[in-house]
Amino acid sequence: MGADDDPSAPLDARLRVKGVEGLRVADGSVMPDLVTVNPCITTMMIGERCADLLRGAA
Repeated sequence: MGADDDPSAPLDARLRVKGVEGLRVADGSVMPDLVTVNPCITTMMIGERCADLLRGAA
């Protein structure tokens, strides 16, 4: 995941895959670096954020 203006990032800030319409990624692969805290909790929060984006709450 990266900034919208970063051409090397496969995802935009809204977890959408660049160049593929209607596809989002909501798993641990969106993290460019492994976090030092529990990665399971971080991955669950990524899923929660994606759910918020899909609902339009963000």
